[in-house]
Amino acid sequence: MKSTLFSYKKLEAFTKAVFTKIGCSEEHAEIATLTLLSADLRGIDSHGIARLIGYVRLWEVKRINATPKIKVIHETPSTAVVDGDSGLGLVVAPFAMKIAIEKAKNVGTGWVSVQNSNHFGIAGYHAMMALEHDMIGIAMTNASPLVAPTFSIDKMLGTNPIAVAAPAGKQPAFVADLATTTAANGKLEILQRKNMETPDGWVQDVNGNPSNDANILKNGGALLPLGGDREHGSHKGYALGAIVDIFSALLSGANYAPWVPPFPAYVPMPTQQPGKGIGHFLGAMRIDAFRPADNFKKDMDHWIQGFRKAKTIQGEEKVLVPGDPEREMEIIRMKEGIPLLPVVQEDLNALGTKLGIDTSIFNQ
Repeated sequence: MKSTLFSYKKLEAFTKAVFTKIGCSEEHAEIATLTLLSADLRGIDSHGIARLIGYVRLWEVKRINATPKIKVIHETPSTAVVDGDSGLGLVVAPFAMKIAIEKAKNVGTGWVSVQNSNHFGIAGYHAMMALEHDMIGIAMTNASPLVAPTFSIDKMLGTNPIAVAAPAGKQPAFVADLATTTAANGKLEILQRKNMETPDGWVQDVNGNPSNDANILKNGGALLPLGGDREHGSHKGYALGAIVDIFSALLSGANYAPWVPPFPAYVPMPTQQPGKGIGHFLGAMRIDAFRPADNFKKDMDHWIQGFRKAKTIQGEEKVLVPGDPEREMEIIRMKEGIPLLPVVQEDLNALGTKLGIDTSIFNQ
């Protein structure tokens, strides 16, 4: 299946029109679009415009509130809990990160846990909001229970990503953005669209046996924690996913473990949920709360250059610093366009037609 390239501006206009059509304000539609398409620009196609139809379906079943009254429900000088009022996580998380940044400006660090939200796109986008303020940004979120902890067949955790962004001087910023599973669910969705199998160590079947079936989750299987199995350190991935759940949900009052709401609108909501919606955790740390920012960024440059000069194994050109592939991809895609698979184009065309939005870009 050959992809077609679409300009960022055209996809931006279409996406914003969709969010506006479901009732988002001009401001929220713009924020949601920027957040969502940052994934496509950075090459994380699993979390970009391909998910747009999923957000609309959640709105259709009244699980997403397009006009939320996002508010702080508890705070101290350096911390806060935000209630997202079932809004788009694409909007709620930037709201919370701005609060974390403001608190960091005032007292050195800011930490915000969020309840009653929804899927927030890529974690890296939110962490990177801190960079322009000479701060280190941290973002994480819990997610639909698709992951079996080590030695289990029960799906107890989400892919629960963690992102950390740290500014540098002359070098590009360090941006680590990773799921705590061997692969995010979105990667399975991409393989499904391409009719391909998964690599070893990504998933297990309903009985806990290793599998390469990209559709295994639909048949009772589960994603595996980072590491794949105990021998390869899956207990560490399991622990990292658990940490994200605690920071995002148990601190905020959101749902956790198997009670986190599923992203697909057709999947029934868990019964007897202990909290509200999906949870996030956002943090910002002012560099000069620890040492002069210029000194830190100079040392970051030296640190990064050291890794760039590290001797490579045979067959590899260079050692990558976290954030390199995504930054390079963003430059390429902003210039050349964003590739969309035919099945994604068809979904977006059908979505636009249903909402009465111009879909001519998908019919060229």
